[in-house]
Amino acid sequence: MFLRFVLAVLPILWLVIALSVLKIAGHKACVAALLLTAVLAVFYWKLSVVNTLTAGLEGVLNALWPICLVIVAALFTYNLTLETGAMEAIKKMLAGVSVDERVLLLIIGWGFGNFMEGMAGFGTAVAIPASMLVGIGLDPMRAVLACLVVNSTPTAFGSVGVPTVTLASVTGLDVLPLSGDVALIQCILTFLSPFFMVCIMGKGIKALKGVFPMTLIAALSFTVPWFIAAQVIGCELPNIIGSIISLVCMVAAARFLNKNPEEEYAIMLEEDDRSAGLSVAEGVKAWSPFILIFFLLIFTSTLCPPIHNLIAGIATSVVVYAGEGGSTLTFSWINTPGVMIFIAAIIGGFIQKASVGTMLRVLGETLKKYWKTILTICSVMATAKVMGYSGMISDIANMLVVATGPFYPLISPLIGALGAFVTGSGTSTCVLFGGLQSQTALSLGLNPSWMAAANVMGAGIGKMICPQGIAIGAGAINAVGSESKILRSVFKYFVIYVVLAGIICFAGTVIGL
Repeated sequence: MFLRFVLAVLPILWLVIALSVLKIAGHKACVAALLLTAVLAVFYWKLSVVNTLTAGLEGVLNALWPICLVIVAALFTYNLTLETGAMEAIKKMLAGVSVDERVLLLIIGWGFGNFMEGMAGFGTAVAIPASMLVGIGLDPMRAVLACLVVNSTPTAFGSVGVPTVTLASVTGLDVLPLSGDVALIQCILTFLSPFFMVCIMGKGIKALKGVFPMTLIAALSFTVPWFIAAQVIGCELPNIIGSIISLVCMVAAARFLNKNPEEEYAIMLEEDDRSAGLSVAEGVKAWSPFILIFFLLIFTSTLCPPIHNLIAGIATSVVVYAGEGGSTLTFSWINTPGVMIFIAAIIGGFIQKASVGTMLRVLGETLKKYWKTILTICSVMATAKVMGYSGMISDIANMLVVATGPFYPLISPLIGALGAFVTGSGTSTCVLFGGLQSQTALSLGLNPSWMAAANVMGAGIGKMICPQGIAIGAGAINAVGSESKILRSVFKYFVIYVVLAGIICFAGTVIGL
């Protein structure tokens, strides 16, 4: 059993060493991990060559649609706003709210980022806010690091609650009580996240000086309605309700707080930019792609059943894996976040007077610039599928369960984080380990709902360091090839979060939750 564990964990160890120690480019390291996984699957786990190839193909197709589609759409949207000059107008408007980079970080990275996670997920909560933060002048590496860290907590209720809905389906638990447990187990980390965000951007805890009240408002105005919505309504709306309330509170508070920040935290703008006012029409024009993203995602989600049900059936379902137990891939050709973001970007481009030729050129440049990101994500997803179908992931998890015994709750979030590191998806992690977590809880006499919640909490934390998420971040700040640096920078926050998560999970079992 130990040998199987050691061999199964080899692809993961390779990725960690290749990215953080050897500093190999992300796309090269992930392709090598895929080849190593395939060899192990065929020769040790005895997965047939055909099954290995089709498992990998399933991962690639799953990566291209919807994940890479969302990322390309998000980056295309941002690049088009740069091309039309809308980002400059947005920059001026945000400067009208505050010239303190920490306040803008909270509004865009925390408030708007949580909203994007709640509506779309699939990397949009990192790609769009990080690119916007760079656009208004924040340090690129710290911007993407902050977005990766804070995106760990809203994952459970991302994409209108899909990860938690999936977890309930896999475990057979009632979705409303499970949603409540997910919010309860994550509320401390969720509250702390904006404080971490400010410290990351400001290079230490000293950055909270002068902005602590604003950060506290950001934390409370999201966490409280988020928690109540999860307990009372369910898993579909917590991120959306929390983020909208938080955005309103932060913008209102910014009128009174941090009007004259210290020089090191002030956004550097020309005096004309500071004082230039934009009309309502000009503001709507500049923000039109993002406004359209909001409304298109709302009206095509389950929150609007007539439209959702009308277009949900425009899809193709296919089983790619040749062996038994293959997952059914469903390609939603219209009702998927990537398509909605593309539609919003194109309409917004026309509003901003961009020609069809200009939009095609920007799209071509986006694809050319980020092909390494796409290759990285495809390789990671293929690796995850091969590890899953061969039994490698189950062997890793089972060994961890045997090794920890009654202290299993301490490492329960770590198992979820492991799943997210491999798959890059909170939903996929729930499919992989949700049943394992709840069944282990029953065998140990623990609350299966609490342990299932620990799994999805760990999944969000694991997204900090997953190669897929890091590749999205690197692409968003136009720094493809810097994946190793991002991983090294974010890893300490991953350790802090996963340790706190383990303590919270264990404490919950001690007091009988």
